[in-house]
Amino acid sequence: MSTRVLHVVTNVGHYDDPAHPTGLWLSELTHAWQVFEDHGFSQDLVSPAGGRSPLEPRSLKLPNCDRSTRAWQASSERTALLEHTASPEEIDPVRYDAIFFTGGHAVMYDFPDSEGLQRITREIFERGGIVSSVCHGYCGLLNTRLSDGSHLLAGRRMTGFSWREEELAKVAELVPYNAEEEARRRGALYEKARLPFVSHTVTDGTLVTGQNPGSAKATARRVAALL
Repeated sequence: MSTRVLHVVTNVGHYDDPAHPTGLWLSELTHAWQVFEDHGFSQDLVSPAGGRSPLEPRSLKLPNCDRSTRAWQASSERTALLEHTASPEEIDPVRYDAIFFTGGHAVMYDFPDSEGLQRITREIFERGGIVSSVCHGYCGLLNTRLSDGSHLLAGRRMTGFSWREEELAKVAELVPYNAEEEARRRGALYEKARLPFVSHTVTDGTLVTGQNPGSAKATARRVAALL
């Protein structure tokens, strides 16, 4: 059987105020997808509700878009994948060796309280599989508990989009909570790069996390190396 990776994407298209759109930060998916594809891994997409995953408009503009995002948008086969993602109920965790939570501010709304995603993550992690996230993807790990009731993040080194980066991105007043602070509250040993927006990844056993959009390739490469 080939190695299988499950990517998690959002279903949310705006902040609390519908006048401010958001969604999946496309390069965080495309960069990781390319790394895993180069390794010959099989890949699937899941979202909290299943169905369409809207794109963050800012991720489609320079300098955030690149060859990989343009190629994805130009492919009817690839764009269809984001129109028809699986729901957690359709996913059998036993089939996957790793789960990769993508980001975009939208995930702050629908990732944390998805019991389906928590189930999948817990089962993969407790089987010795890889749990990984990039940027805001770690919001999908905030409320995930292991079978003993402990938070998956408790006592583990990790990273993700920092509060300073929220401020510099000028969205601190739009986001529903401070994800960095919430991770620390759950006992995570949160780390970040000395400078904002530079690539930074942290590996703690089978937990692999990347800080920001520019960390997607490095995070996926670490996952691939472990696999």
